[in-house]
Amino acid sequence: MTGSPPPSTALTGFAFAGDTLDRADALRDDAEALARLWPEARVMVLDAEGRALSDAQGRLDAPTGAVVGGGPGTSIFLGLKDGTAWFAAQSEHVAWQAASQVDLRRAAAVWPAFESGLFAMARALLHWQTSTRFCSACGGAITFRRAGYTAHCTQCGRDHYPRVDPAVIVAVTDGERLLLGRQASWPARRYSVVAGFVEPGETLEQTVVREVREETQVRVRHCRYLAAQPWPFPGALMLGFAAEAEPDEPQVDGELEDARWFTFEEISAALARDAHDDGEGVLLSPSISIARSLIVHWHADMRARRA
Repeated sequence: MTGSPPPSTALTGFAFAGDTLDRADALRDDAEALARLWPEARVMVLDAEGRALSDAQGRLDAPTGAVVGGGPGTSIFLGLKDGTAWFAAQSEHVAWQAASQVDLRRAAAVWPAFESGLFAMARALLHWQTSTRFCSACGGAITFRRAGYTAHCTQCGRDHYPRVDPAVIVAVTDGERLLLGRQASWPARRYSVVAGFVEPGETLEQTVVREVREETQVRVRHCRYLAAQPWPFPGALMLGFAAEAEPDEPQVDGELEDARWFTFEEISAALARDAHDDGEGVLLSPSISIARSLIVHWHADMRARRA
């Protein structure tokens, strides 16, 4: 299923995959070092809905540890950036009030890449903590260790770790057209590329073939990996592929409401519709998503071939 030529353009433009920090794994076991870093550290505070505290203009409001007071406590150590430590904390555990809150999708669209990526990391880790209250093996109570990265069962001693769910997301072409589908729950006219979670015992390439076939009845011939995007809603890792397929007529069986092939001209019009929506035709995935980048990547490749 592999062996296709490399893409002519890079896959870029999506959120949560840009500037990052040094996760400094060794410090997670060093409580004294974290305590020393705390006063000058920055603390990203999230409320119960997973929104980050922000100022009146919607910019990140991350106080220092000295302002928050105390020590790291139940905060999660995220890592270091230019010598500054970053932590994440639930608002219920922090005596800090901000002017407003901002959700992750909004932040991804307007915040600098480093801050939105940090937000994605903090949201995923805090969601994992709040949903990991008891041991899945024996039902015992959980305590968090290693600066928030290990959930330790106080009853059976088993350790649990943050969960990441791998999923493929794939731009499928028959050489001239792009395959897009839509779910009934999406906004009207919204279409996107095919995606699905990896199942036990599968390679990523096998998942591509299976998901495309299950959702659309289109048969994939070749596929190639392009890039990945952490997608913390709540904890997926989207693995982006480009695939070549037979020109089968798409058929849906309920998982998708509709699926069909789109021409280069139709995708061109859809991309232009972002700025000037004519109220007709399809709308594409949001700009922060790897789904959108896969569509743009296919479009750029087709344009280059036509030049």
